Amino acid sequence: MSKAILQLDALSCPSCMQKIQGALKKQAGVETVKVLFNAAKVKAEFDADRISADQLSNTVTDLGYEVKSMKVK
Repeated sequence: MSKAILQLDALSCPSCMQKIQGALKKQAGVETVKVLFNAAKVKAEFDADRISADQLSNTVTDLGYEVKSMKVK
């Protein structure tokens, strides 16, 4: 299982957090997603054979949020 931490530019409201979390959970290969509102971070565990960290980042970007940095373990 791989892990990714996406640092976002900002989250302006709790519904933004739910929107991101919901979209990522729908992606095949994503096991867990946790959005930290105050830190503007997304933590995800995923199966790297089914989805890449770049695809996770692209999903967040497609929702209209800026991903400032990404760490993958």
